[in-house]
Amino acid sequence: MFTLEKATQIFPDTASADVVPAITARFRLLSAEDQLALIWYAYLEMGNTITVAAPGAARMQFAEPVLNQIKAMSFAEQSQVMCELANRADTQIGRTYACWSVNIKLGFWYQLGEWMAAGFVAPIPDGYQLSPNASAVLSSVKAVDQGQQITLLRNFVVDMGYDPAKGEGQRVMEPIAAPTPQEQRKRVFIEGVINPTVNSYMDLLNANDFDNLIELFLTDGALQAPFQKPIVGRDAILRFFREDCQNLQLLPERGFAEPTEGNFTQIKVTGKVQTPWFGAGVGMNVAWRFLLNPDGKIYFVAIDLLASPADLLKFGR
Repeated sequence: MFTLEKATQIFPDTASADVVPAITARFRLLSAEDQLALIWYAYLEMGNTITVAAPGAARMQFAEPVLNQIKAMSFAEQSQVMCELANRADTQIGRTYACWSVNIKLGFWYQLGEWMAAGFVAPIPDGYQLSPNASAVLSSVKAVDQGQQITLLRNFVVDMGYDPAKGEGQRVMEPIAAPTPQEQRKRVFIEGVINPTVNSYMDLLNANDFDNLIELFLTDGALQAPFQKPIVGRDAILRFFREDCQNLQLLPERGFAEPTEGNFTQIKVTGKVQTPWFGAGVGMNVAWRFLLNPDGKIYFVAIDLLASPADLLKFGR
């Protein structure tokens, strides 16, 4: 009988990008000033090679009051607010920020970056030098592939602000995108895998059809996002889809399935995921590890950020 702990161990040879949590941990040890400078340097560096998509107006309506408040401040006050966010200080702006979804947070920093370039927000001080530790982290960010870079940028900003509860149900989401009309939906093709559950998972997520997507899961099913603890239960998984997975583009390429104990089936698929934040030329190299019960329902699925593009081609059994 499978337990959740046992399910997480399927396909143990999957080489996840452990460099991402390692760099994230080093970033969080930096001073607030170095964290902010590193975010801007990374933003500028990535801007040379990656097209960042402007956030949608509907999404940014939640951040607009705070952004306008910051825009009206002096440079010294703006710098103070940003440092307080990095330090997770208990301020009104910090509490508001902590309740935003990841996409709103990314949009907030994107807008500050645009305003910094335009001269409306305090720039990095002339002559500012990153500390040796921050320089080492920045070098590490530059060294990884683009899919890992965009994951790191997300990790850098997601835990800023002050959250007194760290609980569920407080987040402010951008409006939920309507599912793609049936006639406009495209079906994925996965070389080596013909499985209606796995194909439907990809197709429904690509269509933002989360209400039908969640029906693929068992009531006590679980999903494990990259470097996170498993999310258990349909309600929690549906909330994750709505908050973190809108307008993703899943591009599975190949995979294989094999039976396992208890008439369960384990399936591994590799491919790319594109986010609405970056151009179509940038994708995160990922593996999906599915464990399906005898009725074809999802008991567990893990999404792993792969260590290298070469891992897309590996299928060690």
